[in-house]
Amino acid sequence: MKIGCHLSIAKGYEAMLVVAESIGANTFQFFTRNPRGGKAKAIDPKDLETFKEQLESGEWGTLVAHAPYTLNLCSKTVETREFGRTMFLDDMNRLMNFPPLYYNFHPGSHTGQGVETGIKQIVEALNDMPLANFPGWVLLEAMSGKGSEVGSRFEELAAIIDGVEHNERLGVLMDTCHVYSAGYDIMNDLNGVLDEFDRTVGLDRLKAIHLNDSLTPFDSHKDRHAKLGEGSMNAEGLLRFVSHPVISSLPMILETPNELPGYKEEIAWVRQKGE
Repeated sequence: MKIGCHLSIAKGYEAMLVVAESIGANTFQFFTRNPRGGKAKAIDPKDLETFKEQLESGEWGTLVAHAPYTLNLCSKTVETREFGRTMFLDDMNRLMNFPPLYYNFHPGSHTGQGVETGIKQIVEALNDMPLANFPGWVLLEAMSGKGSEVGSRFEELAAIIDGVEHNERLGVLMDTCHVYSAGYDIMNDLNGVLDEFDRTVGLDRLKAIHLNDSLTPFDSHKDRHAKLGEGSMNAEGLLRFVSHPVISSLPMILETPNELPGYKEEIAWVRQKGE
């Protein structure tokens, strides 16, 4: 089982490996740049080279690079869309230097334009990106459906993927809090949800998981993460989820409201109970 959490790149890439190992993680996620802004930390070539060597020498699962929350490819504001495109392209160019990983992003919020327009603008943006040359996979994150978010329904994710010309390495990251809040009952009908995903998107495109409980009830269309077993989802259901044969082989990233000791406990709990 490949499981980890979100880690800070403040001290560099090699430092993330040290922290991950200290909490029992064998994969992890990091932001490509300031998550609430757009500034990216310069890459230290020596640090990156050491990072790559250590990744290759260990038994690490595929890592996840997360785009900033400010990236919105379907805002009604042209400047916001262009800002998002600039960050997306810069992220892709920077990540070309890394071992193959997953680049995950929130599809965006249509801000009143409507879902169809939002999907069209996301597709147009992705068609302008060097997807065919990217060594890893670009992942659309399944969302909870709050506000004007695009991507809370499997049909919306499928429409984006189908509209992109070079979609060979375009996949989906499933966030447990998001899909549960969006109205997909992964606690009581996981097989049914996965069957629906397979019919709509295709299970071959499901590449990674954000493993979170939800502070709000089922079908609430909110995005409020809780520690595992402390939200409206139940511990037994979460363990069934992680141990499902479709899910258990995917990298799972904890985004629960924890510090490192809490993540260490959750990683151990999932491994002990879910494997």
